[in-house]
Amino acid sequence: MATETVSVSTSNGRSRGRWLVPASLIFISLIPVFFGAVRFAEVTGGAEVTAANHRFFDSPIPVLIHIPAAIVYSLVGAFQFVPSLRRGKGGRRSWHRIAGRILAPAGLLVALSGLWMAVFYDLPASDGPLLLVFRLVFGSAMVASIVMGILAIRRRDFAAHGAWMARGYAIGIAAGTQALVSIPWLLLVGPADVLTRALLLGSAWVINLAVAEYFIHRRMRRAAQTNHLSGSLPGSAATVSR
Repeated sequence: MATETVSVSTSNGRSRGRWLVPASLIFISLIPVFFGAVRFAEVTGGAEVTAANHRFFDSPIPVLIHIPAAIVYSLVGAFQFVPSLRRGKGGRRSWHRIAGRILAPAGLLVALSGLWMAVFYDLPASDGPLLLVFRLVFGSAMVASIVMGILAIRRRDFAAHGAWMARGYAIGIAAGTQALVSIPWLLLVGPADVLTRALLLGSAWVINLAVAEYFIHRRMRRAAQTNHLSGSLPGSAATVSR
């Protein structure tokens, strides 16, 4: 009985741990999802045009593409990090594939519409050339990551596919991290100037990519250790072949 209790407790702990990452990603995404929904309602509802939002009314299509695609990409994408869904236990492999076929075009729409807005929308007074460069660099990197992920899955390289899609997702949800790094600055120091704002927002992309790389390399190390152990076990394929 004691053994069964420990086993159930361990299983429950592992289950909670598996959901910690997607729950954290959804939490990070909630702030941009909320403000994106407000902006979407503002543009579609015919709100008052001001100096801060006139660019969205002058050319609404890019932002009306960007916001729904970003909401789908950030929220649905979080569930791609649930191991049981990714491995396809209990017939869930089809869910992972269907979600992937939705997320890849959604991510490309997010990145491409973001690049379009960065280039063609009037630059707000709170932004500056450095932030524009950051948006162009990381937006292009997001497009490249998703394309590389698509090419990897076409050649059945699942490890590379997962790594590239994780990088693209990390860039795509950086708006949430930008809020998390900007709010403490605003509360402790006050409104950021143009340069400080650019550095704060730029740091969020770097933070997300650094976290993504950590998990990518940790997964690669675990896979390498598993392959090494399975190859050295008596009766394994590697042993038999020798």
